[in-house]
Amino acid sequence: MLLRPAMAGPYVALRKALFSMDAERVHRLAMAGLRAWSDVCDVDQHGDMCRDPQLARTVFGVTFPNPLGLAAGFDKDAEAVPAWQALGFGFVEVGTVTRHPQPGNDKPRLFRLPADQALLNRLGFNNHGAEACARALSAWRAAGRVHVPVGVNLGKSKVTAPADAPADYAFSFGVTADVADYVVVNVSSPNTPGLRDLQKTDELARILDPLQAHNAARGKRVPLLVKVAPDLADDDAVAVARLCADRGVDGLIVSNTTIARAGLQGPVPEGPGGVSGRPLFARSTALLRLLKADVGDKLVFVGVGGIFDADDARAKLQAGASLLQAYTGFVYAGPSFARDVLRGLHAPSRGPSSA
Repeated sequence: MLLRPAMAGPYVALRKALFSMDAERVHRLAMAGLRAWSDVCDVDQHGDMCRDPQLARTVFGVTFPNPLGLAAGFDKDAEAVPAWQALGFGFVEVGTVTRHPQPGNDKPRLFRLPADQALLNRLGFNNHGAEACARALSAWRAAGRVHVPVGVNLGKSKVTAPADAPADYAFSFGVTADVADYVVVNVSSPNTPGLRDLQKTDELARILDPLQAHNAARGKRVPLLVKVAPDLADDDAVAVARLCADRGVDGLIVSNTTIARAGLQGPVPEGPGGVSGRPLFARSTALLRLLKADVGDKLVFVGVGGIFDADDARAKLQAGASLLQAYTGFVYAGPSFARDVLRGLHAPSRGPSSA
């Protein structure tokens, strides 16, 4: 039997109560519910519009039932993979995970910015570690519960010195590559000190080269992607894209959260952190368009940042994305989010809701 949660209407009523609570507490409650639901939910492989063959696409050798995925950061430890696919997502990216388990930054560290339809997080890669993630994902696969591609997003452990970053990423790659449909090198989160410095081309090459050597030695190569920051200068972002293309990277995820605060309408908590949601849409889409124009089909592009509806999704696709990801839009729209976006992709365009 196909079980589905309550959809948009009830969620709108519930959201007011949820938004009155601490954001990270609500996230933990949501994950507990999704984890429990993952044990009983199912996916209609034939009657579900999210599995319409017209939505499917194959990129870097992997077939996706639809182009809309869950972005990294929500399900860090692969706790609820079956739930996400039952909600309609065409793929799931778990993580960010690190070589060493770590608690993340001090609380509070997750905030809603409702006036801007945004989130601000300074979580700091709180996760149970790459090995624990690999075990969880392996268990879901062994149980026959995975029906969509699952990517694993890798970050640098906070305790690891920048000079040792290549070995840190290589360890996490080694333990997750066998259970992932693709792997992402995250060098763009603003919440781990010094991490974004690894986007410099010489530093990034030091990370990518051993990963690709490891990949080439595998019996079956796993697609490798890099996630970039929206705050890179255009020339620096182009340099990163060209390096990735030269090093045989399969794709770029554009983009991570932004440290910019300009243009925000509502109150913003003091301190560091990355902003996601509608304020990220314009820059992430412009950066996507720029990089696609420069490297063309040498890389597959995943568009993420500010997708709330089908018109936002369509704008990312028109800018050069082959795949899409969302996180904040799901938080604001609720369980019907993925189906609403995918249904709307078949409707006439009204233009992006934010530009």
